[in-house]
Amino acid sequence: MSDPKNLVIVESPAKAKTIERFLGKDFKVMSSFGHIRDLKKKNFGVDLKSFEPQYEIPADKKNIVKELRAQAKKAETIWLASDEDREGEAISWHLAEILELDPKKANRIVFHEITKSAILNALEHPRNVDLNLVDAQQARRVLDRLVGFKLSPVLWRKVRPSLSAGRVQSVAVRLIVEREREIQNFESHASYAVSALFELPNGAALKATLRSHFNTKEEAHAFLESCKSAEFRIDSITTRPTKRTPAPPFTTSTLQQDAARKLGFPVAQTMRVAQGLYERGLITYMRTDSMNLSDLCLNTCGPVIEAMAGKEYHKRRTYHTNAKGAQEAHEAIRPTHMDNEEITGTAQEKRLYSLIWKRTIACQMADAELEKTTVEISISTQAGENFVSTGEVVKFDGFLRVYRESHDEDNNEDEEHLLPKMSEGDVLKRQEIVAQERFTSAPLRYNEASLVHKLEELGIGRPSTYAPTISTIQQREYVAKGDKTGNKRKVNVLKLKDNRISESNPQETFGSEKKKLFPTDIGLVVNDFLTQFFPEIMDYNFTAKVEKDFDNVAEGKENWHELMRNFYASFEPQVEKILNEKTEHKVGERELGIDPKTGKTISVKIGRFGPMVQLGTADESEKPLFASLHANQSIETITLEEALDLFKLPRTLGEFEDSPVVVNTGRFGPYVLHNKKFSSIPKGEDPLDVTLERAIEIIQEKREDEAKRHILTFEAEGIEVLNGRFGPFIKFEGKNYKIPKAQHETAAKLTLEDCKKIIEADSSKPAKTSSRRTRR
Repeated sequence: MSDPKNLVIVESPAKAKTIERFLGKDFKVMSSFGHIRDLKKKNFGVDLKSFEPQYEIPADKKNIVKELRAQAKKAETIWLASDEDREGEAISWHLAEILELDPKKANRIVFHEITKSAILNALEHPRNVDLNLVDAQQARRVLDRLVGFKLSPVLWRKVRPSLSAGRVQSVAVRLIVEREREIQNFESHASYAVSALFELPNGAALKATLRSHFNTKEEAHAFLESCKSAEFRIDSITTRPTKRTPAPPFTTSTLQQDAARKLGFPVAQTMRVAQGLYERGLITYMRTDSMNLSDLCLNTCGPVIEAMAGKEYHKRRTYHTNAKGAQEAHEAIRPTHMDNEEITGTAQEKRLYSLIWKRTIACQMADAELEKTTVEISISTQAGENFVSTGEVVKFDGFLRVYRESHDEDNNEDEEHLLPKMSEGDVLKRQEIVAQERFTSAPLRYNEASLVHKLEELGIGRPSTYAPTISTIQQREYVAKGDKTGNKRKVNVLKLKDNRISESNPQETFGSEKKKLFPTDIGLVVNDFLTQFFPEIMDYNFTAKVEKDFDNVAEGKENWHELMRNFYASFEPQVEKILNEKTEHKVGERELGIDPKTGKTISVKIGRFGPMVQLGTADESEKPLFASLHANQSIETITLEEALDLFKLPRTLGEFEDSPVVVNTGRFGPYVLHNKKFSSIPKGEDPLDVTLERAIEIIQEKREDEAKRHILTFEAEGIEVLNGRFGPFIKFEGKNYKIPKAQHETAAKLTLEDCKKIIEADSSKPAKTSSRRTRR
């Protein structure tokens, strides 16, 4: 059998498999598994005189390159079919380089969706590699390498070793830090909101609220007093029709935001699931800031909507992109076949696909028609003060039949609120009027969705950068995702009922948040340092301007080497100046006061293993003592008293089984140490309050857990059979080996020979190669 005449090279094996189904025996489809070249890891990987990037083939890609070269020699025609964006264009250019093809003559094909018609159409209309797009990608990559490689050593020297900086990531951290400080500095103000329950002449109940608020309890009380003798009358009933328009189809950022709000998906998960849907040919390309829909999509939406709901529900709409610096003429994210409402796949794939299908269908549906009614209620004893009651009725649901757009912190869907029958001039009977103390709320911390929205609003980053940026700042431990338990407070409530004003003080919880992004102490210190000494890098406008510069390079309007030269000319001297400046204290170090027992200075700073307090200084005869901060403490807010408490550890509680029992706190939180074994103290328990009896309980609980975990041990050979999160496995020489599912039930009966066979079989499996791109 002769070799195929055509070689098509794509980025991922899943994409290759889907495309191969559409092409005949004359085509072989291979995957490059993402980038096949990257900047050299040594010496910057950039020539600092010409700013020319220096590339190398990573060790894990050498076999792939070898196979691609061998197949390319056999093929008559090579088709470069990586994704249609800057990153994809760069991959095609790198492939052309290593396969010794002329980029200006190589067959570059692109498509927004992996369908037979799209692939065949692309093969009929090949183009050359767009070197402007390649230059834009190289500019981003080189600039990020210069910033990262130059700033990181400054952080090592000035803050602590092993830290790293990134151009977009550092600005994202700044947003989170600034929001945190807004919250810390926020002063809540109280006021009194008034609501009422009335009875209409026909006996129906009517709820209403007072338009204005009162600043003090005395004012609210005086108002309720005036209501005792007041007549309440319906002054006016205004009904007006309103319309609600559907949201446009998804772009990368709006998909990430809605998947976070509606499905609870982290941004990285949304992109991972969407990538799988795209590679299976189920949706269009998922990295886009375009809201455009093809005629094919618009033509197929109509019949689907009409069959589902009726002709009156269909309204053809076109959308245009307003995003800053929108790049590449993509479509919005939509299903490839609009008549496929459901798909097969994982639960995550089904849920994300359904979200995309509903949003796409909804944007081609008629407006929702509503009727809004506003009722004004006069108070005879209060000139100018009115109660108001509003209701909204859906007259025609339109697109709301399929999809409702969600917003941050808005978990309740719009519900129609019907008002009872009433007439102007009706006199209302007062049931009760309540004045409740309300407090202004601090700004909300960012979650992943709202951070993406803010980055896009500021023009920072592009569709390909949102997910990796948010993942990176968490991996580097500058930001942590977590929950905040609320605080309790008492509120004043005044109630007028049966002509008597009563007062109560119920308790409410405020300030609780879930899955929010919090800056860590290291994030705070690094942000403050970079903001002080490298303000240009941390400036939102500068970061957004750089994105526009990249767009200009992509359009052939700017020379990227010139951009690098101009940036580096001011950046390099600043790096050298800061690197060589001597400072008395480490960045972020703060003196808290004097220890009353020893007279030594107590300070707080970032240490090798994170935030810590220090008793004494390095220039004293006795070495300083150190203690780690608890998980709920911060170097910005810790007090002298709290720091002194940390030096009460370690505490020796007594003996158990002839060995001392010690309570201490470490890098991973508080623990009990006994017989050289560590047992974590459960979250919420203060190590200073733990008694010997409680410590023994913690030790024994740990032993019970370990006993359940251990199934078998072959000590002489160093082989253990353990219970894991996903079933039993074998641990040998620091590595884990999967036990086949068929043997899970009988894991306790495995022999030494059985274990050796499993280790050998698992070791001989080929290592998985990631097909993900390097996104920065």
